[in-house]
Amino acid sequence: MAIDIKIISSTWDYIKYTNFKNKLYKDSKYAVPPLLMDELTTFNRKKNPAFDFCEAVSIMAYRDGKAVGRATGIINHAVNKRTGKKCARFGWIDFIDDKEVSIALTEWIENWAIHKGMNEIEGPLGFTDMDPEGCLVEGFDQLGTMATIYNYPYYATHFEELGYVKEQDWVEFKINIPDDLPEKHYRIAKIVKEKFGIRLAECKNIKELADKYGQALFELINVAYDELYGYSPLTPRQIEHYIKMYLPMVHKKGIAVVLNEQDEVVGVGITIPSLSKALQKSRGRMFPFGWYHLLKAFKRGNDIVDFLLIAVRPDYQSKGVNALFFERIFPYFKEQGFKMVESNPELDNNTKIHNQWAMFDTTQHKRRRAFHKKLL
Repeated sequence: MAIDIKIISSTWDYIKYTNFKNKLYKDSKYAVPPLLMDELTTFNRKKNPAFDFCEAVSIMAYRDGKAVGRATGIINHAVNKRTGKKCARFGWIDFIDDKEVSIALTEWIENWAIHKGMNEIEGPLGFTDMDPEGCLVEGFDQLGTMATIYNYPYYATHFEELGYVKEQDWVEFKINIPDDLPEKHYRIAKIVKEKFGIRLAECKNIKELADKYGQALFELINVAYDELYGYSPLTPRQIEHYIKMYLPMVHKKGIAVVLNEQDEVVGVGITIPSLSKALQKSRGRMFPFGWYHLLKAFKRGNDIVDFLLIAVRPDYQSKGVNALFFERIFPYFKEQGFKMVESNPELDNNTKIHNQWAMFDTTQHKRRRAFHKKLL
């Protein structure tokens, strides 16, 4: 049967768009469904500030009336302006293990990109780095995280057979939490604080922290991540959006903000309890009982914590600033009974970030990949 491609736009369409992946992975022990309300916000042109500088189109593939695939094509004009390229992105791509389906999806997105004046395409990527990115190529037997993509092994094979080549890899680590931090860690933290005049910010609660440092925190991310692959600088509207979206989920003990003598934010580490199992139980929905599973994940009994991000201002990198993160956050890990940290994706050539785990018992357990293809 021929593959029919349908452009989608309505909220109901996007609910079906999200449900397609959930149904495709309903029997997987490792896939983590996205939170539906977040997914709908991502594709809402009025609510997602990324649409200020991005254009996108989302499609679903059908065979004989049955959904068999989905994908989104994106043009990030801000990144293209920075790089001087005419590059499109594809993201949120999922399909059954059928070459006819993957061909139909990718060819449609490629033709759309060409029509828009693009001459190359890469992905899986989102609008910005705050979206899930990278096709999983190692670690299919590992539980996914809220912030990452889980996909079946056949995806990469399809991309390669369709003419896509490796562009960039990310790796992820499991870090076993020791009973106590090595004494060396505390010594480094003490030396770094004295030598560089830095300290940890003190706040009564997460609201105070967000009010005082939220803006500066995300501005720091822009500076720290500026030269990383595909980075799309966050705009003031995006920063405001993410302050409201992410910081309320963070416990004040699960975030470390490092200040210098001028009270400038020079480092930040953010963790949250893993929501993976809660999202599996709730199937990505808050109601009727999803809120209970998500709330429970923030209480005792959850033994995995996600390190959402780490950022250090370039002039303070390789100076031991990260030691302050663990000095602040480690007691919270022990208090909550966490046994293991998920690092989330780190560029495989970013040795500076990998080195911070050197003092811990770690395993590199996942690898994901962005693919690239010339269109003209």
